[in-house]
Amino acid sequence: MLAVLDLEGSSARTTEDIFTGVSQRMPLGRVYGGQVLAQSLVAAERTIPEGRTVHSMHGYFLRPGDAEQGITFSVDRIHDGRSFATRRTQAFQAGVPIFSAIASFQDDDPGLEHQASFPDDLPAPEELPDVEEQLTGLHPMSKRLFTDRPVDVRHVPSSIYVSVEGARVPRQAVWLRTRRALPDEPALHRAVLAYLSDLTIQESILRAHGVAWATPGLKVASLDHAMWWHRPARVDDWLVYVQESPSARGGRGLAQGRIFSREGVLVASVAQEVMVRVPAGA
Repeated sequence: MLAVLDLEGSSARTTEDIFTGVSQRMPLGRVYGGQVLAQSLVAAERTIPEGRTVHSMHGYFLRPGDAEQGITFSVDRIHDGRSFATRRTQAFQAGVPIFSAIASFQDDDPGLEHQASFPDDLPAPEELPDVEEQLTGLHPMSKRLFTDRPVDVRHVPSSIYVSVEGARVPRQAVWLRTRRALPDEPALHRAVLAYLSDLTIQESILRAHGVAWATPGLKVASLDHAMWWHRPARVDDWLVYVQESPSARGGRGLAQGRIFSREGVLVASVAQEVMVRVPAGA
């Protein structure tokens, strides 16, 4: 994971910067969306003056990426103001864009402050099973956490890899953290948080209809992704990702999420629309 976030780069001209990166191996050969989100953020941040940090990012997944091929990231310096800066990043493979995003960065300014409440009665992550124990021999789609699995994932109430247990409700919570400690670099933790934000958020849609990842013929693809960073956090400490789906219709579903630290601090908010195609009779 750290290797794919370590982009190589050089300035092409004064208004555009070019960076290159590689992908993690994936069971189905497609680039993981959270990876290209995080890489796009890393590329944009390389062009931002020191002292400004990302507060929002909005992106579209345009084409499936090939995990065996490198990715080129082009950053346009759209605006540099007194307090804010804006960058557009496009990720290319074979000369065509696979992902496009705009991110906004801000100085750390004082202001009004409040946050949503931490969810009640969540079991601690240590009380929940490790996802590695649930992946053995399952459908390849359930191994979307990658062959190397750099992330520890614990579902509340349970995973939906093989079956959906309990009530068919459009919500769930997931504890997340990286499996190893990361360097003390705030920009790296922000990028890895983007990497984590694409994990499991689609499942609130599937859980509402009792559809497991192992359903034969199921097709799920992320269409867009929006993320807001509220407060700093370490991603090698436990975070809880509270997810819900307010709507699904026309082969698309909307999923929303809030990411809290274990201490109850609201770290980030996420929204994503996905394409969901369930075979008839499934």
